[in-house]
Amino acid sequence: MINKLVQKIQNTHAPIVVGLDPMMNYIPEHIQKKAFEEYGETLEGAAEAIWQFNKEIVDSTYELIPAVKPQIAMYEQFGIPGLQAFQKTVDYCHEKDLVVIGDIKRGDIGSTSAAYAAGHIGTVKVGTKVYHPFDEDFVTVNPYLGTDGVKPFVDVCKEEQKGLFILVKTSNPSSGEFQDRLIDGKPLYELVGEKVAQWGADCMGDQYSYIGAVVGATYPEMGKVLRKIMPKSYILVPGYGAQGGKGADLVHFFDQDGLGAIVNSSRGIIAAYKQEEYAQFGAEHFGEASRAAVEAMAKDIDQALQAVK
Repeated sequence: MINKLVQKIQNTHAPIVVGLDPMMNYIPEHIQKKAFEEYGETLEGAAEAIWQFNKEIVDSTYELIPAVKPQIAMYEQFGIPGLQAFQKTVDYCHEKDLVVIGDIKRGDIGSTSAAYAAGHIGTVKVGTKVYHPFDEDFVTVNPYLGTDGVKPFVDVCKEEQKGLFILVKTSNPSSGEFQDRLIDGKPLYELVGEKVAQWGADCMGDQYSYIGAVVGATYPEMGKVLRKIMPKSYILVPGYGAQGGKGADLVHFFDQDGLGAIVNSSRGIIAAYKQEEYAQFGAEHFGEASRAAVEAMAKDIDQALQAVK
């Protein structure tokens, strides 16, 4: 799957992943109204609104981007109907030939970790039949429990040729409370980066490992160090746009050929119609606003990469 992701980035010239993280206040009133007329102000109504919102964004952007990243918590909060909307979103994105990164941030051990891996990127057996339950292409994993928590996911990646993005240095302000602590003279995030490189060494695609890393756009200097520590790991970079990251901040996350990283933007794209820059589209044309935001983001990153060549 890492080979497909790299190929799609090369084809689109857009190292961008759209974060499908739908909050109800992002969803235009006309979408909510129609869903509530059909299902009432219920969990089912909320799930239908989310699904219709996601579908229009995907329809408006899919040929411009290589990947999407649905954050499962935004769906889980609406219970079983929300998870059904998550599944419909994953399936629909696959129909559009998008790579799906399930932002699930799981982190446990043993059979629990194995069950998470099976449910999201692997298979489960029911009687004589085998199913791919959620069937994302990549998932995010929290490495706090060490190799015991990561290995079950790595094993499934080898079997299914899917991938991971492991949290190394996250974009939130308080990440340094733990991640920046010095251990034997090195910050913890560097030690985690070294482990990511080790875990990925025997899970190689053509150029990059199946095992990637999450490194926030808000810490470009740390990204520069981690790029060297993890030369074969693709880096998923959150924090663009709404969290302050810009194209010029991102150049050190990439390799010299413009590969090696994929940059996430969530509300900066899916709620673009709420921004002054895209207000002319209005809520009725929120998908067009999202498309314009993707085009602007791709241009910003490309200009930054070209400037350092």
